[in-house]
Amino acid sequence: MREQNESEVQPQQDLSGLKTITTIVYALQAASFFVGITFIAAVILNYIKKDDVQGTWLASHFRWQIRTFWYGVLWSVIGAIMLVVAVGYFILIANMIWIIYRIIKGWLRLSENKAMYPNQP
Repeated sequence: MREQNESEVQPQQDLSGLKTITTIVYALQAASFFVGITFIAAVILNYIKKDDVQGTWLASHFRWQIRTFWYGVLWSVIGAIMLVVAVGYFILIANMIWIIYRIIKGWLRLSENKAMYPNQP
């Protein structure tokens, strides 16, 4: 019976490590406002560890973080192209606010041990 209890503890320890990685990704995303390369490092870390979080509530955070990266890149490119006309500045500012919102919302839900999407585990 003791062996069974130890095996039940192991998944929780693994989840704790994965939660730490998820926290690091949010921190890297936040740091990207000062050192841009950390945004790329964050998404690389997401893709490397993505299989490890499958089937857990942390998978929704990884999905959230990856989407934040790719949509952030998309709107940054659109904003940069539109700098030719003044509207590009507004797009870039809106994108920055949106990324900040997603980092804060994700980090708060992570700290509460909640998935990003209510329908997922």
